[in-house]
Amino acid sequence: MSARTRFSFGAQVLIGMASGLALGVLARWLGSTAIGETAHTVGQIFVQLLKALVPPLVFTAIVASVAALRTLENAAALVSRTLLWFAITALIAVAIGIFLGLAIQPGLHASVAAGAAKAPGTTGSWLDFLKGLVPANALGLGASTTVTDGVASTAVSFNVLQVIVAALAVGAAAVRIGEPGEAFLAFNASALAIFRRLLRWVIALTPIGSAALIADALVRYGWDALSSLGAFAIAVYTGLAIVLLLVYPAILIANGLNPLRFFAGAWPAIQLGFLSRSSVGTLPVTEEVTERRLGVPQAYAAFAVPLGATTKMDGCAAIYPAVSAIFVAQFYGIPLHLGDYGLIAFVSVIGSAATAGLTGATVMLTLTLSTLGLPLEGAGLLLAIDPILDMGRTAVNVAGQALVPTIVAKRAGILDETVYRHSPLAIGAEAVA
Repeated sequence: MSARTRFSFGAQVLIGMASGLALGVLARWLGSTAIGETAHTVGQIFVQLLKALVPPLVFTAIVASVAALRTLENAAALVSRTLLWFAITALIAVAIGIFLGLAIQPGLHASVAAGAAKAPGTTGSWLDFLKGLVPANALGLGASTTVTDGVASTAVSFNVLQVIVAALAVGAAAVRIGEPGEAFLAFNASALAIFRRLLRWVIALTPIGSAALIADALVRYGWDALSSLGAFAIAVYTGLAIVLLLVYPAILIANGLNPLRFFAGAWPAIQLGFLSRSSVGTLPVTEEVTERRLGVPQAYAAFAVPLGATTKMDGCAAIYPAVSAIFVAQFYGIPLHLGDYGLIAFVSVIGSAATAGLTGATVMLTLTLSTLGLPLEGAGLLLAIDPILDMGRTAVNVAGQALVPTIVAKRAGILDETVYRHSPLAIGAEAVA
């Protein structure tokens, strides 16, 4: 009997996480850098494999989605409802963040040195929204050069929002030209099937990737830096827990869905988001579980999930900037008024689109600080524990990116509730084949 027969895929992931936890603790106890570097390398390879599949998967899935949406009479309504629920959940999350920032007052209980304040190298701007919408090339690829200790390095990255825009345009053109476009749509459907099979092969490596990522997180970050910013970390993680464990279940129950089934279905994506700290890297898994375990139609999920991965960030774009802005104001003794809290809410609901072409919660934070007129150097105070916070932020981001399509599909009457109620504990037998 094979190991795959004895253990379900979910059990394999849990074993991987437990192994990574033990490995990380052992590495810190031994002071071994070799274990940490090995775990970091293996974890990054796993995340890179997922990220490599994002552009072709998003492009082919959205082109197929545009073609399939021809058969849905309520396609325009689905889009508008998706954006509305993005805004509703973000507004709830930012309200919780503001409340916790005022209640816990993390800026008054911080022991971090003021000398740690420095403006981050990457900042957010409202003009980034317009720049991010227009593809620089057909693939949405971009290159950036950084200089560290006098050594220049160039990295190639992709802008998911630009990939979405390009795919929507290509899909619409293929549909509009009629019969001449059918051959392209058939080719696209075949390419999508191929990339989905590649995705399932990569997903099969999740237990190994999970072990490496959690061991790397323990070795690289630990929890030592939390002492000086304990109140701030408590405020952020309390907000994340409230949204994930109270708000999302309440929304599901209000729409007649079992929260336990949602979390069982979305768990592979949520745990991978927590470990990888990358919504974009988790995107292929998020879309997979949304369709195959939560019952959202592929034609709709292929549009909603990638859009959510770029603009739906309750952790990074709502809770975190709200608590952080209040922290910075309290730390510098700058009073905030009712209008300022309204601006925080506005930036959190709308601003995530403005930073969709960029990465990192720091970008969203700098956009919030600049809108409020608070010192950007305040963002530098929080960099020491950002990786630790980013794990929880990304997990909530991913959960919200699966939640909204599920809710919208349910309210539109297109959710396959049989799949939702009876989805297996793994993505599927073929997912690990």
